[in-house]
Amino acid sequence: MTGDIETLENLSTEYQKSMPADLRETKSFDWYLEEAYEDPKITRNAHQRVADMFDYYGTTYDETEGVVEYLLASEDPLNDGENTFYGKVIHQSIHEFVNKVKSGARRLGPERRIKLLLGPVGSGKSHFDKQVRKYFEDYTLSEEGRMYTFRWTNLCDVIDDQDPADDTVRSPMNQDPLVLLPLEQRQSVIDDLNERLDAPYTIRNEQSLDPESEFYMDRLLAHYEDDLQQVLENHVEIVRFVADENKRQGLETFEPKDKKNQDETELTGDVNYSKIAVYGESDPRAFDYSGAFCNANRGIFSGEELLKLQREFLYDFLHATQEMTIKPKNNPRIDIDQVIVGRTNMPEYKDKKGDEKMEAFNDRTKRIDFPYVLSYEQEAQIYQKMLNNADVPDINVEPHTLEMAGLFGVLTRIEEPDTELVDLLSKAKAYNGEIDEGDDIDIKKLREEAAAKAEIGEGMVGVSPRFIGDEIAEAIMDSKHRSRGFLSPLTVFNFFEENLEHHGSIPEENFEKYYRYLETVREEYRERAIEDVRHALAYDIDEIQRQGEKYMDHVMAYIDDDTVEDELTGREQEPDETFLRSVEEKLDIPEDRKDDFRQEVSNWVSRRAREGTTFNPQDNERLRRALERKLWEDKKHNINFSALVSANEFDDDERSAWIDALIEQGYSEDGAKEVLEFAGAEVAKAEIED
Repeated sequence: MTGDIETLENLSTEYQKSMPADLRETKSFDWYLEEAYEDPKITRNAHQRVADMFDYYGTTYDETEGVVEYLLASEDPLNDGENTFYGKVIHQSIHEFVNKVKSGARRLGPERRIKLLLGPVGSGKSHFDKQVRKYFEDYTLSEEGRMYTFRWTNLCDVIDDQDPADDTVRSPMNQDPLVLLPLEQRQSVIDDLNERLDAPYTIRNEQSLDPESEFYMDRLLAHYEDDLQQVLENHVEIVRFVADENKRQGLETFEPKDKKNQDETELTGDVNYSKIAVYGESDPRAFDYSGAFCNANRGIFSGEELLKLQREFLYDFLHATQEMTIKPKNNPRIDIDQVIVGRTNMPEYKDKKGDEKMEAFNDRTKRIDFPYVLSYEQEAQIYQKMLNNADVPDINVEPHTLEMAGLFGVLTRIEEPDTELVDLLSKAKAYNGEIDEGDDIDIKKLREEAAAKAEIGEGMVGVSPRFIGDEIAEAIMDSKHRSRGFLSPLTVFNFFEENLEHHGSIPEENFEKYYRYLETVREEYRERAIEDVRHALAYDIDEIQRQGEKYMDHVMAYIDDDTVEDELTGREQEPDETFLRSVEEKLDIPEDRKDDFRQEVSNWVSRRAREGTTFNPQDNERLRRALERKLWEDKKHNINFSALVSANEFDDDERSAWIDALIEQGYSEDGAKEVLEFAGAEVAKAEIED
């Protein structure tokens, strides 16, 4: 048993390995100077360090979309994929955010702007912001992401009125040690560093020491008669600086408290009243550097629900962005270095955007839209992630359950098409990548029309993943309470319908429209359930292969204006047009588009032949679907449909075979019985109507 449990010794060793070796060491300024020459990146500013962080964890490039996907979001390597982001639109937003950070790293302007993440509730902007902060913590623990600051020591030896409790004082702004050098000497060093730097940006540091450090520097230089070397050797220690949100160092999340009682000192710091009696009110040593901008220095400032702040309170962001300084009460200005990120929802953005008095603030923001996911299969991955990260009861999620839930969400988010040729469901399927070569759907045009039609952008309104995820969770627990070992789309649909009007984020004027969308999804599921049952009842892999080969023989003869050998007589005959159309009509291919489809499958077969791959209709989704449907038409007259919906015939051998076939498709046994009854009733009804 001892081999299966962790020991304190092992846990301690693992922790030690995870911490930088020099975390608690002190170094000299000389050491730091030599280290900077060896590795100039340790002197990077915040934008440069954050930009490098995204690349550090890995990237992939989507050539089709022209988007870089960053693995810290697309794979979440630190947490084994627990916090993975899904959806092309989200990765486009992340790509845009990183581009702005990288532009800021090159001093192209965005370093003096707020990166404003805008989106509806539940779109992932807060999740992404948190992910960036977590990875920044980890990055600064690594060798590649290391940074250093300094502390003053032995101050009481020189400064007579220094409080003995303040004999050692850490840089209150955690500034880079280079700021200890006067500007002229510092620039000489930086010029040397840039010659050695291998990066798409250059090092630059024109900051002044914070007021407290400036005070110590002046006193110490006076004591040593301007001998900077004596000051730095006798009174400065270099220490490793690691970002830590819990300790509020290098990372800060600022949340609006009372809207009517906001105080700028929350951002910029305030007088340290415990030190006034020691140093006096105007002494820079009596200032408390506990404001959010001070805590975030060298890293990331994150403003939650930023636009809920009062207009006057937001003015502090003007100096923080454009001038990269803050101006606290009762203290000189302070230089800052940080990536300032803000998050806001749609109502606050619309309100502030229309306020003429906010023009200067709006001009200093770079908006990054975080819309909802618009591909329902990618949306389904969000719900699957939710289930993977939870202690889900022993329950089988039936085929189509999460996809149909995602489809409902997507229908509420996309704009109605302007053309009668494409309905909303077809548009949702197109966004999901379900476009055949013969389909006359231009996705780019659909997106452009939607962007022009939407108030801000497509996907910025609609039902949130949180609502859908909550209802899936409720449906799971309800199924469990009723001793149902499976979760079906039908159960989830019922919860959607029951709770739409009880969700506070869904406007009342949308209820009727959303109920209509839900009926559209029910109908789509009906078709898919029937398709699954058809597959179970009529599936015959040998017959599909034979029919597929026959179809391709006749197609090739048709294209080449040739004849084909009759299976029974062996005599040459014209291609069987009736047979060809009986297959193609199962995909609703009209007469005037048959040549396009035949050429499409012919090209597919030719490509596979050149690659040395034998013909298999199972590998072509459209052809397989058409052949299965034809086989169904050929067989359905011999199927006892009453057995599908009769609970008394569960032991029937034929019915058991159908259930087994559905289980192979991912259904549970009870779920297979339910879908047989549901789809069987629908098929039987259709047969009667026919």
